[in-house]
Amino acid sequence: MKTAFIFSGQGAQYKGMGRELFENFECAKEVFNTADSALGFSISDICFEDEEKLNRTEFTQPAILTMSTAVLRVLEQNGIKADYAAGLSLGEYSAYVCAGAFDFGEAVSLVRKRGRFMTEAVPEGVGAMYAILGLGREAVEEACAQCSQYGFVAPANYNAPGQIVIAGEAVAAEKTAEACKESGAKMAVKLNVSGPFHTALLKPASDRLAEELEKLNISDMNIPVVTNVTGKEVNGKDDIIPTLIKQVMSPVKWEDTINYLYSQGVDTFIEAGPGKTLCGFVKRTVKGVKIYNVEDMKSLEKTLKGLEEQKC
Repeated sequence: MKTAFIFSGQGAQYKGMGRELFENFECAKEVFNTADSALGFSISDICFEDEEKLNRTEFTQPAILTMSTAVLRVLEQNGIKADYAAGLSLGEYSAYVCAGAFDFGEAVSLVRKRGRFMTEAVPEGVGAMYAILGLGREAVEEACAQCSQYGFVAPANYNAPGQIVIAGEAVAAEKTAEACKESGAKMAVKLNVSGPFHTALLKPASDRLAEELEKLNISDMNIPVVTNVTGKEVNGKDDIIPTLIKQVMSPVKWEDTINYLYSQGVDTFIEAGPGKTLCGFVKRTVKGVKIYNVEDMKSLEKTLKGLEEQKC
Protein backbone atom coordinates (compact mmCIF):
# COMPACT_ATOMS: atom_id res chain seq x y z
CA MET A 1 0.00 0.00 0.00
CA LYS A 2 1.37 3.42 -1.05
CA THR A 3 -0.38 6.48 0.33
CA ALA A 4 -0.49 10.08 -0.88
CA PHE A 5 -1.75 12.93 1.29
CA ILE A 6 -3.41 15.52 -0.93
CA PHE A 7 -4.21 18.97 0.42
CA SER A 8 -7.16 21.24 -0.31
CA GLY A 9 -6.89 24.53 -2.15
CA GLN A 10 -8.70 27.85 -1.92
CA GLY A 11 -12.46 27.57 -2.35
CA ALA A 12 -12.80 24.55 -0.06
CA GLN A 13 -13.23 26.70 3.06
CA TYR A 14 -16.44 26.76 5.12
CA LYS A 15 -17.46 28.25 8.46
CA GLY A 16 -16.81 25.80 11.30
CA MET A 17 -14.00 23.91 9.57
CA GLY A 18 -11.56 22.33 12.00
CA ARG A 19 -13.66 22.91 15.12
CA GLU A 20 -14.23 19.22 15.94
CA LEU A 21 -10.55 18.34 15.63
CA PHE A 22 -9.60 21.44 17.65
CA GLU A 23 -11.94 20.31 20.45
CA ASN A 24 -10.90 16.64 20.40
CA PHE A 25 -7.14 16.61 19.72
CA GLU A 26 -4.47 18.55 21.57
CA CYS A 27 -2.16 18.27 18.54
CA ALA A 28 -4.79 20.03 16.38
CA LYS A 29 -5.28 22.75 18.99
CA GLU A 30 -1.52 23.31 19.06
CA VAL A 31 -1.52 23.95 15.31
CA PHE A 32 -4.20 26.64 15.66
CA ASN A 33 -2.33 28.19 18.61
CA THR A 34 0.90 28.28 16.59
CA ALA A 35 -0.95 30.00 13.75
CA ASP A 36 -2.42 32.57 16.16
CA SER A 37 1.05 33.42 17.47
CA ALA A 38 2.55 33.68 13.98
CA LEU A 39 -0.28 35.77 12.54
CA GLY A 40 -1.07 37.98 15.53
CA PHE A 41 -4.81 37.21 15.48
CA SER A 42 -7.09 34.23 16.13
CA ILE A 43 -7.35 32.05 13.04
CA SER A 44 -9.65 29.69 14.98
CA ASP A 45 -12.19 32.52 15.42
CA ILE A 46 -12.09 33.11 11.67
CA CYS A 47 -12.39 29.40 10.82
CA PHE A 48 -15.18 28.73 13.30
CA GLU A 49 -17.21 31.95 13.36
CA ASP A 50 -16.31 34.65 10.81
CA GLU A 51 -17.51 33.64 7.36
CA GLU A 52 -16.97 37.10 5.88
CA LYS A 53 -13.27 37.14 6.75
CA LEU A 54 -12.85 33.44 5.94
CA ASN A 55 -13.81 34.16 2.33
CA ARG A 56 -11.28 37.00 1.92
CA THR A 57 -8.21 35.58 0.19
CA GLU A 58 -5.62 36.93 2.65
CA PHE A 59 -7.45 35.12 5.47
CA THR A 60 -8.65 32.13 3.44
CA GLN A 61 -5.14 30.98 2.63
CA PRO A 62 -3.73 30.84 6.19
CA ALA A 63 -7.04 29.40 7.42
CA ILE A 64 -6.92 26.47 4.99
CA LEU A 65 -3.23 25.84 5.64
CA THR A 66 -3.93 25.79 9.40
CA MET A 67 -6.93 23.47 9.05
CA SER A 68 -5.02 21.13 6.72
CA THR A 69 -1.99 21.00 9.02
CA ALA A 70 -4.25 20.23 11.99
CA VAL A 71 -5.67 17.28 10.03
CA LEU A 72 -2.13 16.20 9.15
CA ARG A 73 -1.09 16.14 12.81
CA VAL A 74 -4.17 14.13 13.76
CA LEU A 75 -3.42 11.58 11.02
CA GLU A 76 0.20 11.34 12.18
CA GLN A 77 -0.91 10.88 15.79
CA ASN A 78 -3.04 7.97 14.60
CA GLY A 79 -0.03 6.36 12.92
CA ILE A 80 -1.00 7.26 9.36
CA LYS A 81 2.01 8.28 7.27
CA ALA A 82 2.28 9.48 3.69
CA ASP A 83 4.63 8.15 1.02
CA TYR A 84 3.97 11.21 -1.18
CA ALA A 85 2.41 14.65 -0.72
CA ALA A 86 0.74 17.04 -3.13
CA GLY A 87 -1.66 19.95 -2.86
CA LEU A 88 -3.91 21.92 -5.19
CA SER A 89 -2.52 25.46 -5.61
CA LEU A 90 -2.42 26.81 -2.03
CA GLY A 91 -2.47 23.17 -0.86
CA GLU A 92 1.08 22.74 -2.15
CA TYR A 93 2.26 24.73 0.88
CA SER A 94 0.54 22.18 3.13
CA ALA A 95 2.35 19.45 1.19
CA TYR A 96 5.72 21.06 2.00
CA VAL A 97 4.76 21.26 5.68
CA CYS A 98 3.82 17.57 5.49
CA ALA A 99 7.20 16.74 3.93
CA GLY A 100 9.08 18.64 6.64
CA ALA A 101 10.45 21.27 4.25
CA PHE A 102 8.60 24.19 5.86
CA ASP A 103 8.15 25.23 9.46
CA PHE A 104 4.39 25.62 9.86
CA GLY A 105 4.62 28.96 11.70
CA GLU A 106 6.71 30.49 8.92
CA ALA A 107 4.50 28.99 6.22
CA VAL A 108 1.25 30.33 7.67
CA SER A 109 2.64 33.88 7.78
CA LEU A 110 3.88 33.51 4.22
CA VAL A 111 0.58 32.34 2.74
CA ARG A 112 -1.26 35.28 4.28
CA LYS A 113 1.07 37.53 2.29
CA ARG A 114 0.63 35.29 -0.77
CA GLY A 115 -3.13 35.78 -0.55
CA ARG A 116 -2.75 39.55 -0.32
CA PHE A 117 -0.26 39.67 -3.20
CA MET A 118 -2.60 37.62 -5.40
CA THR A 119 -5.56 39.87 -4.60
CA GLU A 120 -3.60 43.05 -5.29
CA ALA A 121 -1.92 41.83 -8.50
CA VAL A 122 -4.97 42.52 -10.69
CA PRO A 123 -7.63 45.14 -9.78
CA GLU A 124 -11.01 43.60 -8.94
CA GLY A 125 -13.26 43.29 -11.97
CA VAL A 126 -10.38 43.30 -14.47
CA GLY A 127 -9.99 39.51 -14.49
CA ALA A 128 -12.28 36.48 -14.34
CA MET A 129 -12.18 32.68 -14.10
CA TYR A 130 -14.58 30.10 -15.53
CA ALA A 131 -14.85 26.36 -14.91
CA ILE A 132 -15.32 24.52 -18.22
CA LEU A 133 -16.99 21.13 -17.80
CA GLY A 134 -17.19 18.37 -20.38
CA LEU A 135 -14.60 19.55 -22.88
CA GLY A 136 -11.10 18.17 -23.55
CA ARG A 137 -7.78 19.97 -23.12
CA GLU A 138 -7.13 20.64 -26.79
CA ALA A 139 -10.57 22.14 -27.38
CA VAL A 140 -10.25 24.45 -24.37
CA GLU A 141 -6.74 25.51 -25.37
CA GLU A 142 -7.96 26.18 -28.93
CA ALA A 143 -10.83 28.33 -27.61
CA CYS A 144 -8.35 30.36 -25.55
CA ALA A 145 -6.15 30.90 -28.60
CA GLN A 146 -9.12 31.97 -30.75
CA CYS A 147 -10.37 34.46 -28.15
CA SER A 148 -6.99 36.01 -27.39
CA GLN A 149 -8.01 38.81 -29.78
CA TYR A 150 -10.20 40.10 -26.91
CA GLY A 151 -7.36 40.10 -24.37
CA PHE A 152 -5.29 37.67 -22.34
CA VAL A 153 -6.91 34.29 -21.51
CA ALA A 154 -5.41 30.87 -20.78
CA PRO A 155 -6.07 27.58 -18.99
CA ALA A 156 -5.43 28.01 -15.25
CA ASN A 157 -6.32 24.61 -13.77
CA TYR A 158 -6.27 21.17 -15.37
CA ASN A 159 -8.25 19.60 -12.53
CA ALA A 160 -9.44 16.31 -14.03
CA PRO A 161 -10.52 14.91 -17.40
CA GLY A 162 -13.29 17.16 -18.66
CA GLN A 163 -12.82 19.76 -15.91
CA ILE A 164 -10.59 22.70 -16.78
CA VAL A 165 -10.59 26.25 -15.42
CA ILE A 166 -9.74 29.18 -17.67
CA ALA A 167 -8.68 32.64 -16.49
CA GLY A 168 -7.76 35.99 -17.95
CA GLU A 169 -9.01 39.47 -18.66
CA ALA A 170 -12.75 39.61 -18.06
CA VAL A 171 -14.01 40.08 -21.63
CA ALA A 172 -11.58 37.54 -23.10
CA ALA A 173 -12.48 34.97 -20.43
CA GLU A 174 -16.19 35.48 -21.02
CA LYS A 175 -15.80 35.13 -24.81
CA THR A 176 -13.74 31.96 -24.30
CA ALA A 177 -16.38 30.48 -22.00
CA GLU A 178 -19.00 31.13 -24.71
CA ALA A 179 -16.75 29.57 -27.36
CA CYS A 180 -16.26 26.49 -25.17
CA LYS A 181 -20.04 26.05 -24.85
CA GLU A 182 -20.38 26.36 -28.63
CA SER A 183 -17.70 23.65 -28.95
CA GLY A 184 -19.70 21.23 -26.81
CA ALA A 185 -18.87 22.02 -23.17
CA LYS A 186 -21.67 20.90 -20.86
CA MET A 187 -21.24 23.93 -18.63
CA ALA A 188 -19.15 27.10 -18.34
CA VAL A 189 -19.47 28.47 -14.81
CA LYS A 190 -18.05 31.81 -13.69
CA LEU A 191 -16.13 31.41 -10.43
CA ASN A 192 -16.50 33.72 -7.45
CA VAL A 193 -12.83 34.67 -7.13
CA SER A 194 -11.04 37.99 -6.88
CA GLY A 195 -8.68 37.59 -9.83
CA PRO A 196 -7.33 35.49 -12.74
CA PHE A 197 -5.17 33.20 -10.60
CA HIS A 198 -2.48 30.93 -12.07
CA THR A 199 -1.94 32.98 -15.21
CA ALA A 200 0.76 35.36 -16.43
CA LEU A 201 -1.39 38.24 -15.13
CA LEU A 202 -0.21 37.25 -11.63
CA LYS A 203 3.41 38.16 -12.45
CA PRO A 204 3.35 41.10 -9.97
CA ALA A 205 2.28 38.70 -7.19
CA SER A 206 4.98 36.24 -8.23
CA ASP A 207 7.66 38.96 -8.00
CA ARG A 208 6.53 40.05 -4.52
CA LEU A 209 6.22 36.46 -3.34
CA ALA A 210 9.77 35.73 -4.51
CA GLU A 211 11.16 38.25 -2.01
CA GLU A 212 9.25 36.60 0.87
CA LEU A 213 10.15 33.05 -0.17
CA GLU A 214 13.84 33.91 -0.05
CA LYS A 215 13.46 34.59 3.70
CA LEU A 216 12.12 31.08 4.42
CA ASN A 217 14.16 28.44 6.19
CA ILE A 218 13.94 25.33 4.00
CA SER A 219 14.78 21.81 5.15
CA ASP A 220 15.26 18.62 3.16
CA MET A 221 12.00 16.85 2.29
CA ASN A 222 11.45 13.55 4.07
CA ILE A 223 8.94 12.39 1.43
CA PRO A 224 8.56 13.44 -2.23
CA VAL A 225 6.32 16.40 -3.06
CA VAL A 226 4.66 16.52 -6.48
CA THR A 227 4.28 20.09 -7.71
CA ASN A 228 1.42 21.70 -9.64
CA VAL A 229 3.89 23.36 -11.99
CA THR A 230 5.09 20.18 -13.71
CA GLY A 231 2.93 17.38 -12.30
CA LYS A 232 6.19 15.69 -11.25
CA GLU A 233 8.33 15.45 -8.12
CA VAL A 234 10.32 18.46 -6.92
CA ASN A 235 13.96 17.44 -7.31
CA GLY A 236 15.19 18.73 -3.95
CA LYS A 237 14.99 21.60 -1.49
CA ASP A 238 16.92 23.95 -3.80
CA ASP A 239 14.08 23.68 -6.33
CA ILE A 240 11.28 24.54 -3.89
CA ILE A 241 11.55 28.33 -4.03
CA PRO A 242 11.93 28.60 -7.85
CA THR A 243 8.96 26.25 -8.23
CA LEU A 244 6.71 28.24 -5.88
CA ILE A 245 7.65 31.50 -7.62
CA LYS A 246 6.41 29.98 -10.89
CA GLN A 247 3.44 28.26 -9.26
CA VAL A 248 1.40 31.39 -8.57
CA MET A 249 1.40 32.34 -12.27
CA SER A 250 1.48 28.86 -13.89
CA PRO A 251 -1.48 26.57 -14.65
CA VAL A 252 -2.22 23.96 -11.99
CA LYS A 253 -1.52 20.54 -13.52
CA TRP A 254 -3.58 18.57 -11.02
CA GLU A 255 -4.69 15.84 -13.43
CA ASP A 256 -1.02 15.27 -14.29
CA THR A 257 -0.17 15.18 -10.58
CA ILE A 258 -2.70 12.43 -9.87
CA ASN A 259 -1.59 10.43 -12.91
CA TYR A 260 2.04 10.71 -11.78
CA LEU A 261 1.23 9.51 -8.26
CA TYR A 262 -0.72 6.60 -9.73
CA SER A 263 2.24 5.73 -11.99
CA GLN A 264 4.44 5.56 -8.88
CA GLY A 265 2.20 2.92 -7.35
CA VAL A 266 0.06 5.12 -5.11
CA ASP A 267 -3.16 3.23 -4.49
CA THR A 268 -4.51 5.21 -1.51
CA PHE A 269 -5.32 8.93 -1.55
CA ILE A 270 -6.23 10.85 1.60
CA GLU A 271 -7.52 14.41 1.21
CA ALA A 272 -6.47 16.31 4.34
CA GLY A 273 -8.37 19.54 4.85
CA PRO A 274 -11.79 21.06 4.23
CA GLY A 275 -14.14 19.43 1.74
CA LYS A 276 -13.93 16.52 -0.70
CA THR A 277 -13.22 18.32 -3.98
CA LEU A 278 -9.88 16.59 -4.55
CA CYS A 279 -11.46 13.18 -3.88
CA GLY A 280 -13.78 13.89 -6.79
CA PHE A 281 -10.88 14.85 -9.06
CA VAL A 282 -9.02 11.63 -8.17
CA LYS A 283 -12.13 9.56 -8.88
CA ARG A 284 -12.47 11.17 -12.32
CA THR A 285 -8.78 10.69 -13.15
CA VAL A 286 -7.74 7.17 -12.04
CA LYS A 287 -9.58 3.93 -11.28
CA GLY A 288 -9.09 1.14 -8.78
CA VAL A 289 -7.71 3.27 -5.94
CA LYS A 290 -8.93 3.92 -2.41
CA ILE A 291 -9.96 7.52 -1.73
CA TYR A 292 -10.58 9.06 1.69
CA ASN A 293 -10.96 12.51 3.18
CA VAL A 294 -10.44 13.77 6.72
CA GLU A 295 -11.98 17.04 7.93
CA ASP A 296 -13.94 16.14 11.10
CA MET A 297 -14.50 13.29 13.56
CA LYS A 298 -16.87 11.33 11.32
CA SER A 299 -14.58 11.40 8.28
CA LEU A 300 -11.57 10.59 10.48
CA GLU A 301 -13.27 7.51 11.94
CA LYS A 302 -14.38 6.38 8.47
CA THR A 303 -10.85 6.79 7.10
CA LEU A 304 -9.18 4.97 10.00
CA LYS A 305 -11.65 2.09 9.64
CA GLY A 306 -11.12 1.90 5.88
CA LEU A 307 -7.34 1.90 6.20
CA GLU A 308 -7.48 -0.84 8.84
CA GLU A 309 -9.64 -2.98 6.53
CA GLN A 310 -7.15 -2.46 3.68
CA LYS A 311 -4.41 -4.02 5.82
CA CYS A 312 -6.45 -7.15 6.41
